Parts: sequence; C-alpha cells; structure tokens
Amino acid sequence: MEKEKSGVGMKILVEVARVLLGATFVFSGFVKSVDPMGTVYQIEDYLIAFHLSALLPMAVPVAFFLCGLEFVMGVCMLLGLYRKWNSRLMLVVMVFMTILTLYLAIANPVKDCGCFGDAVKLTNWQTFYKNIVLLAFAIIVFVYHERIKNIFTGKTYWMAFLYTLLFTVAFLIYNYRYDPVVDFRPYRIGNNIPELMKLPPDAKQHIAQSVLVYEKDGVEQEFTEENYPWEDESWTFVRMDTKTIQEGDEPPIADFKIVELLFDDDTSDAYAEADITEEVLADTGYVFLMISPVLQDMSQSYISHFEDVLNYSNDYHYKFYCLTSSTVNDIRAWEKENAVDLNFCRTDERALKTIIRTNPGLLLIRNGVIINKWADVYVPAEENLTAPLQSLPYSKMIDQKEEDIKNILWVSAIFILPLLLIKGFDFGLFRRREEELRERKTKKKDN
Repeated sequence: MEKEKSGVGMKILVEVARVLLGATFVFSGFVKSVDPMGTVYQIEDYLIAFHLSALLPMAVPVAFFLCGLEFVMGVCMLLGLYRKWNSRLMLVVMVFMTILTLYLAIANPVKDCGCFGDAVKLTNWQTFYKNIVLLAFAIIVFVYHERIKNIFTGKTYWMAFLYTLLFTVAFLIYNYRYDPVVDFRPYRIGNNIPELMKLPPDAKQHIAQSVLVYEKDGVEQEFTEENYPWEDESWTFVRMDTKTIQEGDEPPIADFKIVELLFDDDTSDAYAEADITEEVLADTGYVFLMISPVLQDMSQSYISHFEDVLNYSNDYHYKFYCLTSSTVNDIRAWEKENAVDLNFCRTDERALKTIIRTNPGLLLIRNGVIINKWADVYVPAEENLTAPLQSLPYSKMIDQKEEDIKNILWVSAIFILPLLLIKGFDFGLFRRREEELRERKTKKKDN
C-alpha cells in the first residue's frame, strides 16, 4: 500500500515538474520568438560584454536557433515527445544556464538577462534563482522520464514534432521579416513617450556614495567624506571612487533623444546640432518619424513608399524626420546614393532598434503619443494617401492590448488546431488497433 502511494506521489511530482518546466520553456521561447531581433540585440550585448565582438555576425543564426530550440523543447516536454532525449537535453541546458547565470549575477556584465525578452524583466540574481528551481525540475524529469505521460502514440508523435518544428521556423521568419505580432516594448501604439520617460513618485532612487581612497605603508583604505584623514600627513590620497549603495529604477524609456542635424550644402559637415526632443514630443500636429538605426543597413525594397509619405507630409504640412545613429559622413554618402531629401536627426541606436525592428520603419506621433507604426512592407503608398490624416484610417489609434490578445489567440489557434487534428488521427488509429486486437483474441477463442 505504501509502495502504491509512493508511486502515485512520484508520478504527480514528475507531472508537476514536467508541466512547469515545459510551460516555462514554451513561454520563454514564444516571447523571444515573437521578437527575434530583440534576442539578436541581447546576444550582441553579451558578445560585446565578453569581448567577443568578432562573433557578432553569428548573432542572428544563434538567436534563431536558441529561440526555436527553447520553444520546441518546451512543447516536447508538455506533449511527452521524445521523452528520453528531450529530458537529457533539458538537463544539459539547465546545468549550463544555471552556471552561466551565476556568473552573470556575480559579474553583472549585462543588467538584463533577456530570458523572457521584453515581456518580463528579471535581474541576473532573479534569473539565477529561477534557474535553480528549473534545474531541480530538469533533474526530476531526467531521472523519471519514463513516467512522463505521452499525449501521442508512437504512430503519430513524429507528426506532432515535425509540425511543431515547421510552425516554429515559420513563426520566427514572419516576426523577423515584419514587426512582432505581439508588442512588449515601451514604444507600443497608444503609449505616451514623455510620460514613459519619467519615473513614478514611488520609484526606487539611485543612491551613490563618494569614497576617498588613501594609502599608508603600502596599504590602501577607503574613507568617506566625513572621516577621511585630512589632518594626518602619514596618509597619501590615491583616488576618489563612486560606490553604488542602491540601484535605482529606470523609466521604461530612458534613451530617447532627437538631435537635429543642420548641414552646410558646401561641406560634408553638420554646421549645427539642436536638441528638438521636447519640440517634437509636444507638437500638437502629426509628426512622421522614419526610423533607420544604421543607414548603410537599410533595406531598399520599400524606400519609394517612404518617399510617398515624405511628399504627402510636405503637401499637408506635417513634419517628417529621419532618425538614425549613422555618422555625418555616412548620412552624406547615403544622400548621394539615394537622392532623397530627408531632414536627418541623430538618436541612440538601441532606442531606434527598440522602436521598430525593421530598417527602415515609420512612426506616427501626436502630442508625444504613438498613433501608428509601420514595418517597411506596410508603409502606406501614394495611392492610399489621398486626404488629410484625420480623414484616413492611419490616424485612428488601435487598442494595442486588444490587438495583442487577438494575435495571441490567432497564433495559438494556428498552432493548436493542427495538433488536435493529429491527435484525432492518432486516436482513430489507436481505436482501430484496439479493435483489431479484440478481433484476433475472439478468433483465437473460437478456434
């Protein structure tokens, strides 16, 4: 009796570990796959922090591989596909990630671990603690992988796995080619940029302390400004350091700044720069912001549509700026190659890459509120720009939260319904097999 209870208890423990581990991997893989370029930028941050800049060209394929692997492993764990090999792989991944995140928590080379993309922000220590729990689950499913329940039989589990793999690849490619179908970033439609640049009243403040380092008899010692030995000539001042006492909160948008470049037609230099951030964000009219983090990397496929919007904004007296992080020389070189008369402004590259993932992209704001945004393929063409913005659907702000929920439901349906069909087919095969076995048993009895 006790053995049976112990067996039932272990079965429940394995199932709980399997569900929580699988669900975490699916969620983590999904939120990163929905925004693969965000994962690319996170990997680039890690490579730079570890002084591996030579590997930056590998960021895109590595991001695709990691996002896809995580999602597929999570689905396999939830459905019980390839239990033996998947449990082994999960254990290897969790051992590696636990060791890595311990180092990240101690050294802190990158503040945001990026394990849940922009959907959920965790500190490096929070990520490490999370991985300790997941590692325990991974050990349980590794040891007792045979107790994991199979959702599909051996006749069809390969179909479920193949469909999961094809869905993941297609989903990654779609989100890479276009803007993410679910927007977790602070530059969502409907967000007020100036408000998100401020900290709330209850935010944790950054606290730092100046530390004076003095040396005596070859030994260095730290003092504060209240107790440093200014009267003792036996101490020699070495340096002053700033020590962080408490890490402060950062506003959701901390690096958005628009610096207008004014060019001299006779030279290749900008003869003046002007910070127009407040002016642009306080503008009561419509303002178009063309986003191109690096001009030399800009796709030319839909550049004519941006020219259409530029001409349209000139006709209806809307402001149009091109925000880039490129140098003045690169801007001049791009202008000569493309012969497009844009009003260029300089903005932080990471901020531009966060606003929209395609290069180029387009943002429409009014009073600092994001009214609309377009990936390059969706930028309105000339034939659609036939009236003032207030008369066109482009100025009608959507409910981004509602849109995200709708897209999640659509994506879930596209993923789950085929799996249900496979399960139905699997169930039919199973029933037919059971009937064949019964018939054989009946014939043996009759003989």
